Amino acid sequence: MGKLQGKTAVITGASSGIGAAIAKELAGEGANVVLAARRTDKLNEMEQEINRQGSGKALAVRTDMANRDEVEGLVRTASEAFGNVDIFINNAGQMLSATVQEGKVEEWEQMIDVNVKGVLYGINAVLPSMLERSSGHIVNIASVSGLEVTKMSTVYSATKFAVRAISTGLEKELARTGVRVTNISPGMVDTRLSKSVSERKKLEARDIAKAVVYAVTQPDYVNVNEITVRPV
Repeated sequence: MGKLQGKTAVITGASSGIGAAIAKELAGEGANVVLAARRTDKLNEMEQEINRQGSGKALAVRTDMANRDEVEGLVRTASEAFGNVDIFINNAGQMLSATVQEGKVEEWEQMIDVNVKGVLYGINAVLPSMLERSSGHIVNIASVSGLEVTKMSTVYSATKFAVRAISTGLEKELARTGVRVTNISPGMVDTRLSKSVSERKKLEARDIAKAVVYAVTQPDYVNVNEITVRPV
């Protein structure tokens, strides 16, 4: 029996990359996983793959994290299917590299809508029921770009600084409520988003998934509030 048997986890950005790896690892520990993303074809493939494994069950829910109504619908659907949402993984993100002087305002808006507003929408949708039960875990996937800024990452880094600030403030706010908050900042991961970025060594998506499993399987009285994962 897995460590998360009977638990329900919602993973955003779950159609590929880090989100898909997190979903597989959590399902492997027995959790029922609700897969959220915009790419329906990939989501359905993930749902079928996890259900074939015969551990935790999977449910695909097409969701645009920049749309508050869809995010609230995601949490409702998850609750109706499996009961309470025990773990919410804010993983969906946009990484668009450019200098500020290039003036790519539409790209800035995409990143802010998904990386910042989407995270807040997810928290807002799931937190009331967690507080009512005095139990739950919110995991926000930030980035080392929220710690370090390059000339090509100014706006992206700003959004990930914001995710870290949200995580830090929320963790303090929810102390002693029974609801835990973890911020995970990966280094460069070998995913679809990073294909255009040159780096000598990249992490595997599963490395981040393992960090998530570590955080959410600690005893209820232990909160791992910050994890940074870098290649060595």
